[in-house]
Amino acid sequence: MEGGSTDVGNPILNISIFVVFVVVTLTVVIKVASGKKTAAEYYTGGAAFSGGQNGLAIAGDYLSAASFLGIAGAIALQGYDGFLYSIGFLVAWLVALLLVAELMRNTGRFTMADVLSFRLRQRPVRLAAATSTLAVSFFYLLAQMAGAGGLVALLLGLTGRTAINVVIAVVGVVMIGYVMIGGMKGTTWVQIIKACLLIAAAALMSVWVLGLNGFSLPQVMDAAVANSGKVGEALLNPGLKYGKSDLTKLDFVSLSMALVLGTAGLPHVLIRFYTVPTSKQARKSVEVAIWLIGAFYLFTLLIGYGAAALVGPERINAAAGKANSAAPLLALELGGPIFLAIISGIAFATILAVVAGLTITTSATIAHDIYNEVIKRGQASQENEVRVARIATVAVGIIAIVGGVLAYGQNIAFLVALAFSVAASANLPTILYSLFWKRFNTRGALWSIYGGLASCLLLIFFSPVTSGKETSIFPHLDFAFYPLENPGIISIPLGFFLGWLGSMTSKEYNEAKFAEMEVRSLTGAGVTGEVVTH
Repeated sequence: MEGGSTDVGNPILNISIFVVFVVVTLTVVIKVASGKKTAAEYYTGGAAFSGGQNGLAIAGDYLSAASFLGIAGAIALQGYDGFLYSIGFLVAWLVALLLVAELMRNTGRFTMADVLSFRLRQRPVRLAAATSTLAVSFFYLLAQMAGAGGLVALLLGLTGRTAINVVIAVVGVVMIGYVMIGGMKGTTWVQIIKACLLIAAAALMSVWVLGLNGFSLPQVMDAAVANSGKVGEALLNPGLKYGKSDLTKLDFVSLSMALVLGTAGLPHVLIRFYTVPTSKQARKSVEVAIWLIGAFYLFTLLIGYGAAALVGPERINAAAGKANSAAPLLALELGGPIFLAIISGIAFATILAVVAGLTITTSATIAHDIYNEVIKRGQASQENEVRVARIATVAVGIIAIVGGVLAYGQNIAFLVALAFSVAASANLPTILYSLFWKRFNTRGALWSIYGGLASCLLLIFFSPVTSGKETSIFPHLDFAFYPLENPGIISIPLGFFLGWLGSMTSKEYNEAKFAEMEVRSLTGAGVTGEVVTH
């Protein structure tokens, strides 16, 4: 990352802000995490959070560094087409609110698999759901960890791989600490603090940009156009990135499907619905999250065009992080090194909060679904389950560190899109069929989950992301036959079709169990009791 140090303000100031944030949040985690933990407290914080608190935490969990740095950079360089990401991420919450949040909260206790296996054969369905959860979490986690290395390298002016690897390891160790000490309760408070800081920082930068342009959005956009060189007016019109050919338009449709439908199937988002005491609070938490996330994405519009106007595409592309450096460079332009250090610290906090949420979801899946329900057939004690969850946390942390080191510098942007694609192709069809279709059965669930997951992985492997282009993972090889960079347009309909086909070709059908699930999903009756095993 040669030349990065010239763009980052004062590295010592930046690292001081990082350390302050880690110390403050770890203190909060230790304070709220006292006492012995039951499985419910470790996985869901004892369902003790209000809808408002959980809405803030969902925003903290969902607004990743990709949202803050990536989308602001995309808008600065690609204008209208960059903002389409924001719209996709926001619209996705309407699917989660209307179809999933309340019903998931009423039907399960700890994980997505509680709902999917409720009226089907427990062990095979839990294993399939756990496989899908681990795949989504791994792709998401890898992108965040590699992104953490890139961000901190940019902000601390690091050029050596060893120093960057140490940074990735430190992020992993702090993440393990949050989850081991605090469980879901500590992780939730980290996410709440981070959401407040991130939204406040985005609001401040937006108002600042507007203030410098007479509080006029058209004036901001005119300044962005004037400073964008050859791009000019195209910055305000659709087509700068996705309008070059019919193939890029189709790729955008595929990506949009994954973003809009994937959110309602993301395991680390779904587990948040279990941290509130009632389905009403689950619904309220999504409403609060929609308002917060919506406001944040409007701020990214101002930050992106503000970066184009005040920093310009040449400086953004010349910086070590390219598009990801747009927001930090804007902060440097607005408030100097101290403001840059604060924004950088918040971006770093963003990564820590998201990876902590992913880690606790993964450890809950391993301990609750695989260890207790599949291996021990639901007979494990709570102490043993929590112990396995803690061991899983350390293992996931180590895998995330190694993965982040290996993925650093690779084309990792597709990993987040792949996580959304798997969630939309494997998880969402199974969730919707489980909740709404009485004929759905075990074969349908297994075909849907494994078919959706396998089709995503195969299509990505044989796409230009992996080979055939200069920006591919293997640029010197060419075995790509699938022309798009996102598999959603094929894998999502395939996941729904396989769920239908598997169910229709199997005679298994339990009307009484569906009736029980329907009552529970609509009323929440019996949700506090143990999940039925059969």
